[in-house]
Amino acid sequence: MIRLLSFFCLALGLSHFASGETTALVGATVHPVSGPDIANATIVFDESGIIAIGSKVTIPDDAKRVSLESLHVYPGLISAYSQLGLVEIEAVRATVDSRETGEFNPNAIAHKAVNPDSELIPVVRSNGLLLSLIAPESKRIGGQSSLLKLSGWTAEQMVHTPNIAMHVRWPKVQDDDAELRELSEFFETATAYHQARTAPKAGTKFDIRLEAMGPLLAGKQLLIAEANQVAEINSAVAFAQQHKLRLVIYSGYEAPECAKLLKQFDIPVIVSAVYRLPGSPDDPYDDGYTLPARLQQAGIKYCIAGDGGTPSNLRNLPYHAATAAAYGISPDEALKGITLYPAQILGVADRLGSLDVGKDATLFVADGDILEIPTQVTSAYVNGKAVDLDDRHKQLYRKFRNRE
Repeated sequence: MIRLLSFFCLALGLSHFASGETTALVGATVHPVSGPDIANATIVFDESGIIAIGSKVTIPDDAKRVSLESLHVYPGLISAYSQLGLVEIEAVRATVDSRETGEFNPNAIAHKAVNPDSELIPVVRSNGLLLSLIAPESKRIGGQSSLLKLSGWTAEQMVHTPNIAMHVRWPKVQDDDAELRELSEFFETATAYHQARTAPKAGTKFDIRLEAMGPLLAGKQLLIAEANQVAEINSAVAFAQQHKLRLVIYSGYEAPECAKLLKQFDIPVIVSAVYRLPGSPDDPYDDGYTLPARLQQAGIKYCIAGDGGTPSNLRNLPYHAATAAAYGISPDEALKGITLYPAQILGVADRLGSLDVGKDATLFVADGDILEIPTQVTSAYVNGKAVDLDDRHKQLYRKFRNRE
């Protein structure tokens, strides 16, 4: 099919399927995130990435100029954890594909199950969220997550970075640590399996679950452990050090109380949500709101994922960051928490998270501060290509606005 399409393109005198045109956004306030804001700036980009950015930029003659006076340009927002595309309507079982049966499923690759036609993807895209780590759920080992661009005809087209992390729901530390022992035994079996595969021994049979553990055990993959309480976090850190794993804590409600340990081993925290209830009746009402500020004050690397991965509310990601800004961090820090910091934690900051020459042209234009609810996103680009910002919410708005 690809060869056939290429033949027709050549017959029509076309060298590409896409135009590959250069775009110049002129006159906006650009928020690079990695540096100070640039007023009345120009940003030039194409599908290969950002070519130039600044207040004095030479625009190529063949570039498409877009005037953006009084508007703002931001890097695409990034959620470091969600089930977007895996869950459509939580109450309808047939639309939920975020979890495999069984407790140990390291071979499950979340993006393989993503529905690229999900109605929720255009909704979150309309609020500036252009990338998300799509993660599986499980009682224990859920499987592997991938970073997806929120634009594309197929799940494969949407993948930016595949198989970034292995996800584990950390066992609660109790008197009977049977679940932790089972997890340890699985890792030990996987380690022995890969040692045998490296130096093949008679009788070593291929095992798809143990095979999938290879990149994690080799340090090529992150271990993202969902843990909230101090005992769970301490247990996860000790386990990661024992098995030489690159650990990231997800959720991390009591992570500030483990600051010394997390700093010692340079372990970041993905804050699952800022809008969250106190962990116990004795906790302050605003513990969730102040968590990013307390992590920053403790010197712990963090980012904000937004609403515990719930796809239907992921559009509110910038408002989680805004609430964190109202409770202790600066607005600039809040913006980094949903752009540059998740890119750094996920290991993709060389391409994403800020507006710098050479990075991907994944960005959006808004008519105001993206952390403020009245702000509207007016246009967006993923890898230099404009994306459609129509969505189900806007369609329903138009439908009922014109009702007689």
